[in-house]
Amino acid sequence: MPSSPRKVAIVGISLSDCGRVDGPTPYALHAQAARRALADSGLDRSLIDGFASAGLGTLAPVEVAEYLGLRPTWTDSTSVGGATWEVMAAHAADAIAAGRANAVLLVYGSTARADIKARRRTSNLSFGARGPLQFEVPYGHTLIAKYAMAARRHMHEYGTTLEQLAEVAVQARANASHNPDAMFRDPITVDEVLGGPMIADPFTKLHCCIRSDGGCAVLLAAEEYVADTAKAPVWILGTGEHVSHTTMSEWEDFTVSPAAVSGRLAFERAGVRPGDIDIAEIYDAFTYMTLVTLEDLGFCPKGEGGPFVEKGRLRLDGELPVNTDGGGLSACHPGMRGLFLLVEAVRQLRGEAGGHQVRRADGSVPELAVASGTGGWFCSAGTVVLGR
Repeated sequence: MPSSPRKVAIVGISLSDCGRVDGPTPYALHAQAARRALADSGLDRSLIDGFASAGLGTLAPVEVAEYLGLRPTWTDSTSVGGATWEVMAAHAADAIAAGRANAVLLVYGSTARADIKARRRTSNLSFGARGPLQFEVPYGHTLIAKYAMAARRHMHEYGTTLEQLAEVAVQARANASHNPDAMFRDPITVDEVLGGPMIADPFTKLHCCIRSDGGCAVLLAAEEYVADTAKAPVWILGTGEHVSHTTMSEWEDFTVSPAAVSGRLAFERAGVRPGDIDIAEIYDAFTYMTLVTLEDLGFCPKGEGGPFVEKGRLRLDGELPVNTDGGGLSACHPGMRGLFLLVEAVRQLRGEAGGHQVRRADGSVPELAVASGTGGWFCSAGTVVLGR
């Protein structure tokens, strides 16, 4: 055990093939992402003694670890929806800092789009009807309906407009247009967002994330291994997590997400303020998620998310570049997208984002980033502050 907590860095990242991937299985995408992340790190696989995964197999992550040929002595299968990966990163960082693991691999893969195309599965209308959900599911209260209802409440309380919500999608697509790996790159307008087919009032199609295939992996390691890595480390400076509710009647305020707590904790533990952050990677299954998370992380006051996003601030050359790869609204969304947020944040801090690389006013690459994942229907949140 270390005499004092060890610093923890992200030393390897990767994406598997993403977008339209009809051939490989989800296990194969896990393996592809894991191999690429290990190669990116330059470390030997024998150093990996921790493994975390969720969303695949009956005994996740045991089945995936076996498929990858790993026998970890530290493992995590936390599953809280899209926030899973930020929460897992926090757990892994704590374990490494305490000396319970040296290098932890986080990996995810999904063929959500291909499975529907091949009719191996259907679209999800709900998460089932057991437990507390039995009081909502019979009335048709689907996942998207819950987000839509929360958005309507924000519109009622603060005067947020459909045009402002649409701006989130427009700016995500503008960022995606510079990313050759993004699934959708053609520019869109506010009118096109508003004029699309209605999915769940007030969300039209372009207010909603895309469905794609893909996977990714992130390797975390203790500070003593950084000297042997192939790339400059990106340090985990602070983390926070929070769970809010599952039953909508237990959610005290539809205009406040759990990121209000996880973000505050992460910033406090990192010793930085929202104003210090150069880029933000935010879970965006729907446009409202981006807007309300920006408020709850402290980038603008509560209720002012609408005016904040409508001025182009989220673009690559904006005041606060958000979802720099195009996000779940345009780049990729194969399911629990939270791990992709960490990959993109690290790419930006390393200066490896290519055509969608953010530059500060002096031409340098960003120094501080925040990745904030949301799970369920604003049920959970995990926030990670990163720095180079």
